[in-house]
Amino acid sequence: QGQLVESGGGLVQPGGSLRLSCVASGFTFTIYYMSWYRQAPGKERELVARIFTTGAITNYADSVKGRFTISKDNAKNTVYLQMNSLNSEDTAVYYCNALMERQYWGQGTQVTVAS
Repeated sequence: QGQLVESGGGLVQPGGSLRLSCVASGFTFTIYYMSWYRQAPGKERELVARIFTTGAITNYADSVKGRFTISKDNAKNTVYLQMNSLNSEDTAVYYCNALMERQYWGQGTQVTVAS
């Protein structure tokens, strides 16, 4: 049974940085793309960034463009989210997502931006 496991969340001050990691393990299907979503309290889950396995095409939400960078290591089946210039509106649970024969989700990692 495959799984996505996130790590790297935590508490950071405004203006700070965090790097999230997501490892996909135990899957036998081709991964077409991997994404990071987030969900803040009382809000719907939203797409933050996506990277395609081939070609490394990336997409970002307007709210994170220029601050967040998604990258991948295909050999390790790992996707990263480098988050810089964090502010309170980035506080949320961040979820890793992968599209294979269906969508898969990680368990989420909390990111809290507060002074």
